Amino acid sequence: MSKLPLGTTRTTGQTCPESAIWKALSVPSTTIPLSEGETFPPYNNQGVTWQLIQYA
Repeated sequence: MSKLPLGTTRTTGQTCPESAIWKALSVPSTTIPLSEGETFPPYNNQGVTWQLIQYA
């Protein structure tokens, strides 16, 4: 199975498609390690868009 391209985005509540480091596209921002199959969390009590920035 091929890896998703860096820059791929998903939103809070969606299932993580790739074990990787994901960055919240928000201000302030943060990064999280997330495993395939986990659910993208909210950040700062808000739904956010997460961007794939580094493979695990």
